[in-house]
Amino acid sequence: MLHVWLHIDPRSSVPMYQQVVEGVKEAVARGVLNPGDKLPSVRELAMELTINHNTVAKAYQELEREHVIEVIRGRGTFIATEPDIPDLSVRVRELKEEMVRWIVEAHHLHLSDEELVELFQTVLREWREGRETL
Repeated sequence: MLHVWLHIDPRSSVPMYQQVVEGVKEAVARGVLNPGDKLPSVRELAMELTINHNTVAKAYQELEREHVIEVIRGRGTFIATEPDIPDLSVRVRELKEEMVRWIVEAHHLHLSDEELVELFQTVLREWREGRETL
């Protein structure tokens, strides 16, 4: 069964393991995957996506490190039931740094603060409605 919530683009400049990480995180954020849901094994997902199993293993390690998933020996890999956000202050700082990059880019596009806020609100609304914004 191909996991339709996960799309890998081999031509993307984003590494494939990172695409897996982002795909799982987005599926959780959208409610497609819920706490306690079982994920396919590394080998199963690698076969479905036709990518190297080491790529999936690296993605799963990153997701486990970020407490998005949990591995239960002998049972499998699951979406974390009690998402514990490690280093919350570090992650928030990284998010702020990314937002500053948006502001700089908006400046170079000659967008006003209001236009940037409106753009963000539009993208957020479309994302919540499940529509692609690109």
